[in-house]
Amino acid sequence: MTGWFRRAASGLLFSLAATAAGTALAAYPDKPVRLVVPFPPGGATDLLAREIGNALSQRLRQPVVIDNRPGAGGNIAAIAVARAPADGYTLLFGTFGSLAVNKSLYDKPGYDPLKDFAPVASVAYLPNVLVVHPDVPARTVPELLALARREPGKLTYGSFGNGSSSHLAGELFTHMAGVSITHVPYKGSAASMTDLIGGRLTMMFDSVSTALPYIRDGRVRALAVTTQKPSDQLPGVPTLANAGVPGYELTAWFGVAAPADTPKAIIDRLNAEIVASLRQPELASKLASQGTVPFPSTPAQFGAYIRAQYEKWDGLIKSANIRVDR
Repeated sequence: MTGWFRRAASGLLFSLAATAAGTALAAYPDKPVRLVVPFPPGGATDLLAREIGNALSQRLRQPVVIDNRPGAGGNIAAIAVARAPADGYTLLFGTFGSLAVNKSLYDKPGYDPLKDFAPVASVAYLPNVLVVHPDVPARTVPELLALARREPGKLTYGSFGNGSSSHLAGELFTHMAGVSITHVPYKGSAASMTDLIGGRLTMMFDSVSTALPYIRDGRVRALAVTTQKPSDQLPGVPTLANAGVPGYELTAWFGVAAPADTPKAIIDRLNAEIVASLRQPELASKLASQGTVPFPSTPAQFGAYIRAQYEKWDGLIKSANIRVDR
């Protein structure tokens, strides 16, 4: 009887635990969800996160609170989420940098994006565009490459800082095209764009949404976009892959991740609600007004994408010996 009693008691406890866990998951969420954003309020990442947060709060019927944790290229926010309880109430609004690039850029980022997070869903991507000063005697990418080959190292490209997406876009461009162009890092997009407009830089890679006003008023000239597909906002502007650098692609993308070991049922619920939100015409319209393109996925697809992006950029970062200030 003792053995039977122990087995029965064990089975009962397991059943009760499973029932309690199922009840907790069925009730999720029963309090506000925190969405941690790795950049300050007002920027492109923050604005996109707020749109996603608003849509998600309506579907979850709980507030989604935006928590801005800027610093260290996104590492501070990522560390905070990686160390949070794996209960679905603290999520990371991850970026190209925090989820795929920083592991290679920093000696000790403080977290491992491939191990410390459970991918939830990719959200959107932001097309970048190659722009030059109007006085540059190149109206196409082949003409720019010819100019760079005639005068190695003389042309310059500005970036938002070492290790930023604009820096990596330039490194990928010079690496794949086999040209030498001098990198000039700045502290943000505004400073580099100011110098480009002023003629102190030859070129730069910037987001389409940021560069568009300057393109329209003729202060810079667009040569190509960095994505696989042309941008609807820049009709007639080709992709770099079709304009002289076959295979070129860079997208500044965004997605939601949870701490590792977050229950699958919660991950699946969040994924379903995010994907459903992205399919709503109202949200799609708002994203388009910000220059972003919806990019929904399953958790497994997003996880595979993060790993592929890490492997792609890890090779380039190491070969170009790109490091950030620490």
